[in-house]
Amino acid sequence: MARIYVGMSGGVDSSVTAALLKDQGHDVVGVYMKNWTQDLPGMKCPWADDLADAKRVAVQLGIDFKVFDFQAEYKQKVVDYMIEEYKLGRTPNPDIMCNQEVKFKIFLEAALEDGADMIATGHYARARHKPDGSAELLMGVDVNKDQSYFLCRVSQAALQKTLFPIGELHKPEVRALAEKYGLVTAKKKDSQGICFVGEVGIKDFLSEYVETTPGSIIDTQTNKVIGQHDGALFYTIGQRHGLNVGGGLPYYVVGKDINKNIVFVTTDLNDKNLWREQLTLTSLHFINEPPRDGVTYTVRSRYRAPLHKATFVRQSDNTAALQLMQPERAITPGQSAVIYDNERVVGSGIVAAV
Repeated sequence: MARIYVGMSGGVDSSVTAALLKDQGHDVVGVYMKNWTQDLPGMKCPWADDLADAKRVAVQLGIDFKVFDFQAEYKQKVVDYMIEEYKLGRTPNPDIMCNQEVKFKIFLEAALEDGADMIATGHYARARHKPDGSAELLMGVDVNKDQSYFLCRVSQAALQKTLFPIGELHKPEVRALAEKYGLVTAKKKDSQGICFVGEVGIKDFLSEYVETTPGSIIDTQTNKVIGQHDGALFYTIGQRHGLNVGGGLPYYVVGKDINKNIVFVTTDLNDKNLWREQLTLTSLHFINEPPRDGVTYTVRSRYRAPLHKATFVRQSDNTAALQLMQPERAITPGQSAVIYDNERVVGSGIVAAV
């Protein structure tokens, strides 16, 4: 049996992950990753409560427990990255960056150095370990909870050393197992929102770090100013809430000029700026072999977006195009487009501006 370090967040999923591995006879060590501890206006960071819950579960299971402090690395690799992307007018996905840079890199390296054979997390995804030593990333069985999208930039080397024990389960089964094991986290609510922002809106978070100035909201159909915003960087393509533009049909964000601090909107759902038939991807990352040119795959352009068929066309070492079989609405620069071959994650790229 292996010595496995389990990333324990204090939630039910990672708690059950540790319990299952212990049941299988592994030497399990629970690890709380102390990534973010700062309070935000209107919200106290729940890290201390989460740490306490993770400790309680470790005691219940009779496993060793450690705390790894990655606050400095997390601020640099995840938080600063997110802030800079927003400043440039893009909408990043910090959870993907957290997995790439912290959980499946820094945590993995620290765990292996500390004596682990492998690591495990409570993600709803599957790692298929093949006889030749390589590994494939597969969707979780529970399509409603599948988190393979967030794992799209995990490296092949990291995947070979990783287990996802609840990837074969549905969420109700995980809850039932937590009850069966008598875990204190059995009824704990799932955390919402971005990993470190939590229940606080992204706008409230960014306001703590970015200076913004009011600017104009322009209707592209009339080219008239119809309102004011408090910073173009706060808005994303396709957004309709939070514009505070009264009356009539709802407005949708179709573009923004960061340099001039302008947000462009329309009431026309058929506006060509809302729909894309082709995506250009940068920062390509493939877990196994790269996609084949001219072959059709399925693509998810943001978490929970439906899968769409698209043909892959390589443009350079680090850029590619995806030709969508049907137009898709609200494609957002800075987000990750994840490429799937049936249930297997091929890899991903960052959506470039038009």
